[in-house]
Amino acid sequence: MAKSIFKSTMIVATATFVALSFGAASTAQAAKSVWNFNMWGGKRAFTAGIESIKVDLEKAGGGDFELKINYGDALGPNRQNPENIKVGAFEAGQNCVGYYPNKMPLLSVMELPFLAPRDLQQRANVEMEVLKHPAIIDELATRWNAKFFGPAFLPAYEFMGNKRIETTADMKGVKMRISGLNAQALQVFGAVPTMVTAPDGYNALDRGTIDSFGFPYSYAFGAYKLYEVSKYVTEGLGMNGFMCLQTVNIDAWNASPQAVKDALPAAQTKAIAAMIDAYIEADKKWIPLFHEKLEVVKIDPSVRAELAAGASKIYMEWAKEQDDKGRPGTEMLNYVKSVVAKYSK
Repeated sequence: MAKSIFKSTMIVATATFVALSFGAASTAQAAKSVWNFNMWGGKRAFTAGIESIKVDLEKAGGGDFELKINYGDALGPNRQNPENIKVGAFEAGQNCVGYYPNKMPLLSVMELPFLAPRDLQQRANVEMEVLKHPAIIDELATRWNAKFFGPAFLPAYEFMGNKRIETTADMKGVKMRISGLNAQALQVFGAVPTMVTAPDGYNALDRGTIDSFGFPYSYAFGAYKLYEVSKYVTEGLGMNGFMCLQTVNIDAWNASPQAVKDALPAAQTKAIAAMIDAYIEADKKWIPLFHEKLEVVKIDPSVRAELAAGASKIYMEWAKEQDDKGRPGTEMLNYVKSVVAKYSK
């Protein structure tokens, strides 16, 4: 009888220990915050920022936080990133406003032609300040249950492809890949803007569905190997392009360790520096190669000025469209102009 009681007691004690152990392990596992991040393309200068943030936030989390970068659209098509982040299909991802027409209408102000600075640090400074504007914060939160967390600024755009472009007259009838608002500046001169995602650029040029591809110079042309299927590249257009940013699902953000939240501002600053360094290194690698393999068409400043001459009209049309839809378009445009002036001194 004593042995039976002892045996029963041991079984209960063992079961209790196992249950408590598994419970503790489960609790510990549940306490860890994991963000799955969706990124199109592979590692390149553009991804240096998120890669830097990953290191800093995971260090701050002390084992309680992990940021998994999934390259090559592994978690879903890039054009669905806002929707997938909104519903929590994955926690975070890369966004470029031009890929999502009318989905981030106020933030599209940053894609107006010739508005943002060409200097990388100035551009980063402007974007970081604009992303703190209450109307932009509300747009991301209300529409997409998301908040900005990582900078993803881009160098100025040039064109690479199989049509030689030196003057505005050369643009007539040319199928040119550029984002919507910038496209308006080219349409004035007869260009035919066509939206193609970055990963589709190589095949589009190779098959002739695009004549000339607008991309951040120089890293993007090299990263996606567009020089392999092109004859010409411009230098000197320096057009504005996509407004890009990294966002995270608000619920995932709220569930993250406080130490991670506290570490984010410093991580963003380091990410900006990492991206600038990566872009500079990319120029050292790719520009000599382009000069060797392609005809480099130097664009006279007067041509850029001719393109930019109609920008004010495009700005006013954008602001009116936003105002007519009940959004603070004029206010946002004036605000961004003031921020650009502040950092362009």
